[in-house]
Formats: sequence, C-alpha cells, structure tokens
Amino acid sequence: MGKVVLVTGAARHLGARFVRRVQRDPEVGRVIAVDAVDSPHPLGGAEFVRADIRQPAIAKVLAQHDVDTVVHMDVTGTALGSGGRTSVKETNVIGTMQLLGACQKSPRVKRLVVKSSTSVYGAAPRDPAVFTETTPAKSLPSGGFAKDAVEVEGYVRGFARRRPDVAVCVLRFANILGPRVDSPLAEYLDLPVLPTVLGYDPRLQFVHEDDVMDVLELAAREPRRATLNSGTFNVAGDGVLLLSQCARRLGRPTVPVLLPAVTWVGQALRTVGITDFSPEQIRLLTHGRVVSTVQMRETLGFTPQYSTAEAFADFAAARGPGLLPPELLAGAVDRLAGRLAPTSTSQPAE
Repeated sequence: MGKVVLVTGAARHLGARFVRRVQRDPEVGRVIAVDAVDSPHPLGGAEFVRADIRQPAIAKVLAQHDVDTVVHMDVTGTALGSGGRTSVKETNVIGTMQLLGACQKSPRVKRLVVKSSTSVYGAAPRDPAVFTETTPAKSLPSGGFAKDAVEVEGYVRGFARRRPDVAVCVLRFANILGPRVDSPLAEYLDLPVLPTVLGYDPRLQFVHEDDVMDVLELAAREPRRATLNSGTFNVAGDGVLLLSQCARRLGRPTVPVLLPAVTWVGQALRTVGITDFSPEQIRLLTHGRVVSTVQMRETLGFTPQYSTAEAFADFAAARGPGLLPPELLAGAVDRLAGRLAPTSTSQPAE
C-alpha cells in the first residue's frame, strides 16, 4: 500500500509544490493535502481535504486516512487572502497544537517533519558570528513570525518527549527565495527603493525553494539509520550576502534611515499594504544572521544545489530589472567607496 503522507499548508505555493513532489516517491502510496481554503495550485493525484488545523477535526482526518507521516508546512509569516496577523498566529501556534494533539492520539503516526525558521535565533548586536542548532538566542524574538516559530518548536519538543516512538525532524530554513516565493523578505526586496538602517550592512543567508523541496523529501523518507531524520537542522545555502550586495544585484537604490526612524518607515509601509516590516524584520535587516549547516550535511546527509548567491540570483532574475541597471549601480557605489577611502600621505624627501 505504501506510506500515507499528510501535508498541511497545501493552499500555498511551497505546500502544493511539495504535495506534487512527494507523490513521486515510490514508497508513498497516498498523499493527503490539507488546508482551510481550497488550493489554487495543482495537487496532482493527491486527495485534498479542506480542514482547519486549528480545529479538533484534524484528528479525524489522520484517523480516517490512516496517516503515518505528517509534514507540517503551515507555519508561515504571510496571510492567505484577506487574513491578517491574528489569523496567521492562530494557524501557526494553535494549529500546531491541535495537529500535534492529533498526532499524539494516533498510534499510526511514525514520522513528523516540521517546517521552521532560523528566525528562532533572533537578531541582536551581540549575536555570535554563526549560530549552531544548540546556540541559545541572545535575545528571543518578541513578536511576529519569529516568536510563532519559537512557540511552535517548543510544542514540537514536548510532543517528541511524549511520543519517543515518533521520528521528529525540525527543519530551520534560512530565508527562502525563488522565482515564486511569497515571504515578508521577498516583499521587502520587491520595493523599488530599499530602506536600510544607517551604519549597518547585515549578512544574510538564503535557501532556494528547490532545495527546500529536496530536503523535505529527504526528511519525510524512511531513514537509513534510526536517528538520521530525527533532530533539528539548520538549512541554508553556502556563503552569505551583504544587504548592500543584494540591493546592487537587484538594481535597487537604498535609502539609509536612522535606526529610531525605521519603525516609522515600517508603520508607513504596513499602512499602505506594501510589506510586513515588523520589528523582527527590522532587527534582521540591522544585525543580520548566519547559521552553521554542518549538521545538515553530516547528520541529515543533505547538500543544497544552490549557494546563497545562486539562490538570490535566481530570485533576482525572476523579478526583472530594478530602477537602475545593476552594473551601473555597482559601479557608482564602488567609485563612491573609492573616493571616501583614506589615502596614504607620502613623507617629504629629506
């Protein structure tokens, strides 16, 4: 019969794409795609079940379909349709609680994969240069999607203690980019002019949506070793990019803003519905964040196809040209940097 895989968040681009992807696995017999709204994306031969994971009825879905593998992708920072921040938080936190409660009651569930985020580390001025999976955050996220992710992971750890027979894999993704990805950071990078924090040029990491599909499929498979697909793993492409490099490669001019005024800019952008410029987003675009991917490679056994720079390049190509040609903008910045650089003074000859 093969495995029965349930995927949450099937109405979103990444969720629907994984639903189609996992059907190709010869070990998978059926795929149950779940979301609270109808999916606008094709789901292949999967069975779509319209169900709200915030409601106890999700337990009936697991039982009726004899689900043994759950891939929880409905943890996100963006709302569907007209839903606001409240509905996003409820789905992330309350939805996860209900889903885990249903998994705990189901004796057939043997594998749980959870899509999380490196935002759980927060972003602070005294952060370590590189976060590992065991590095405690210097300053825990105080709100927004990052706080949701921290709470979600807390509930997942509790579930893992109560059901040690279930293989639990938490994937902490760096900022996901690709031709069709919808995220707060992608919305920010789509702005014609990028507001930045004066005096800061944060380091950023990205992971390509193709690599997201690959690692999710790996985590959902039956492992070669009992511990292979259990644990928490950072997932990111090799290397880093500075925010200034991202702006130049997009052809977007930047407007440096004093840190106290950034909050006002964020409020203005949210008012006109342009982007989610939340406090946690501001901290990321101020201090940056870099994570280690050693465990991803050595324990999980996954190597991304795209580096951080390559993932960003694919994203930029899909966005089209910015206000300024990237080559022209890069040249102007380099010339300005050369003029501002201190010049050595020669001593007069004796």
